[in-house]
Amino acid sequence: MLIRSFRLGDYAHISTIWQETGLEQTETETLDALAKQLAWDSELVMIAEYEDKVAGVIVGTIDGARGYFYRLAVNPAYQNLGIGRKLVEALEKRFKEKGVTRVFIMVNQDNKKVIPFYSSMGYEVKEYITLSKKISS
Repeated sequence: MLIRSFRLGDYAHISTIWQETGLEQTETETLDALAKQLAWDSELVMIAEYEDKVAGVIVGTIDGARGYFYRLAVNPAYQNLGIGRKLVEALEKRFKEKGVTRVFIMVNQDNKKVIPFYSSMGYEVKEYITLSKKISS
């Protein structure tokens, strides 16, 4: 398994992974969000290769000393091989190199199956209320 930074040729593969795992919004929203993150800090978009195939992706961002990650996804054909864990660990290492002291994850409250995964990596559930509003362009 190889964990590396994103390359432009990865987009089609990760878009497919996001679709297969239910993380894809509209293609335009996804491409726009990814483009913004790549412009901000491309080292925080990381890819897992397994048997020379793109098998997973994680997207991180930094706000001061806080790191955030979202869109952790592993191709269903490669799940339960430790790929998600390796992606999180690699991103945590990059965060630490950049001075991040705390990492936050936003998880949909209906996605209860990921809580044990994150808990096993030392993450704790904190009760916050998040409000959201889409502003039309």
